[in-house]
Amino acid sequence: MNPVNYLYLAALLFTIGASGVLVRRNAIVVFMCVELMLNACNLALVTFSRMHGNLDGQIVAFFTMVVAAAEVVVGLAIIVSLFRSRHSASVDDASLMKL
Repeated sequence: MNPVNYLYLAALLFTIGASGVLVRRNAIVVFMCVELMLNACNLALVTFSRMHGNLDGQIVAFFTMVVAAAEVVVGLAIIVSLFRSRHSASVDDASLMKL
């Protein structure tokens, strides 16, 4: 399979994730779309790394997955605290958490 096809797939996944972040109001869906965008970037990094014959892109993709896992932990903690206080996971209610 041609590496350009992987780049097209990465661009499509990133576009779907970006549109989900911009359109959706549910915080869990927004975090899933952010993860989709990060996976699209990882796919592009691995593709470019494979095209150039080095491992730099794969190493950066691994560290991106580690940061994404930490982001999910913090994000889900925020969503749980928002849901406990407001009984809603809407992004619009997140501004109500300010003091």
